[in-house]
Amino acid sequence: MADPKGFLTTPRETACSRPVAERLKDWNEVYVPGSLLPIISKQAGRCMDCGIPFCHNGCPLGNLIPEWNDFAYREDWTAASERLHATNNFPEFTGRLCPAPCESACVLGINQPAVTIKNVEVSIIDKAWDNGDVTPQPPDRLSGKTVAVIGSGPAGLAAAQQLTRAGHTVAVYERADRIGGLLRYGIPEFKMEKVHINRRIEQMRAEGTKFRTGVEIGRDIPADGLRRRYDAVVIAAGATVSRDLPVPGRDLNGIHFAMEYLPLSNKVQEGDFVAPPITAAGKHVVVIGGGDTGADCVGTAHRQGAASVTQLEIMPRPSEDRPAGQPWPTFPMLYKVTSAHEEGGERIYSVSTTHFEGDEDGNVQSLHLVEVAFEDGKLVQKEGTERVLPAQLVTLAMGFTGTDQANGLVEQFGLELDARGNVARDASYATNVDGVFVAGDAGRGQSLIVWAIAEGRSAARGVDRFLTGASTLPYPVKPTDRSLMV
Repeated sequence: MADPKGFLTTPRETACSRPVAERLKDWNEVYVPGSLLPIISKQAGRCMDCGIPFCHNGCPLGNLIPEWNDFAYREDWTAASERLHATNNFPEFTGRLCPAPCESACVLGINQPAVTIKNVEVSIIDKAWDNGDVTPQPPDRLSGKTVAVIGSGPAGLAAAQQLTRAGHTVAVYERADRIGGLLRYGIPEFKMEKVHINRRIEQMRAEGTKFRTGVEIGRDIPADGLRRRYDAVVIAAGATVSRDLPVPGRDLNGIHFAMEYLPLSNKVQEGDFVAPPITAAGKHVVVIGGGDTGADCVGTAHRQGAASVTQLEIMPRPSEDRPAGQPWPTFPMLYKVTSAHEEGGERIYSVSTTHFEGDEDGNVQSLHLVEVAFEDGKLVQKEGTERVLPAQLVTLAMGFTGTDQANGLVEQFGLELDARGNVARDASYATNVDGVFVAGDAGRGQSLIVWAIAEGRSAARGVDRFLTGASTLPYPVKPTDRSLMV
């Protein structure tokens, strides 16, 4: 156990954010560099090393949280990193981007603020990189088997790294011009600087993983050609089809999906553009969708110099306290104030967009909305509550509806889909097509980064067993295991 009285004597502290006025002038991560190190040992000491650590259940990866909390408390960063990497390929991603369902399941959280598990995690991995503890782990020998991974998001990267380390020759195919999937072009720089992706890619290259960018399977390479070339295929193409808003005026200029808007700012940071082709500068911006992607649009618009930013959500405002219907240790739906919301703007709940209006040149100028409420389980509009908001830029951040079928990937492979439109798979992550597996959002639907990594690792085990008849790779979760779902 770390500090036997830590949870009694040490109050919860979290990472310090840079002042809003300062961070709006750049795209660096919002947290003060190094602010965690002076406090993180004591924060790790708040862990009670429970007899039944429910944080394991809250984490789809089954992270060994009490173990690396103990090492962090003792400042044994090398041992902490080893335990952290035992279950998680990319803790610097989850430590920055995961909503931390492990903290919702923390036993201390029953009647006190939970352990800062996420902050401890990111401190361990950042210290590991600084100390040189993160090194390539190439296999001792090659199996002679080849695997193609389609998609380079967290699920694809996790599957590729596990399979490479198992001795298989792995090539990752990415249709974008850079590796990383949504980590690269969906997550703004102020939430995760891309240096964290770049050095993992270099580690994977040193281990033997091959990367092919600018290649879309289904269009540039047909599915049957890929199957002939490789012994197995892992589809980790994500759920990239954005949910649309089919209301009058939707075709006006200035209305974009979030994933049309966000990647352009990332490309500016990569040096591809001097200024983004779609910008919020000087405009009244409306973000439709109250989730994390919507918050990313809010923060991006602030940094681009928007005249105003308003975020709309069709659901009611969540409670600040755990609802009675979402008891511990479940992951509750709570009201969150992200770093983007700290920077300004307005959030409006329980509203629905009725239509857009534009100018004579076809550019959006305003958005009409109405308040809504649930009555007998149905969403109804409240009469007399119509409002008009100025809007010269509208981003649609209402989630995703499934994997892309327009490129022919699903059809060419002959994949079966489940009732939700995701690629169907069994408990080993195998599809109906022999030798073809699926992991992450493509099979699960839109979900969390921690689930993507967990599924990538699990799919890798299924592939390894398919190729060799046995596997020693870890198997953190099966797609049919609902007990770990959040």
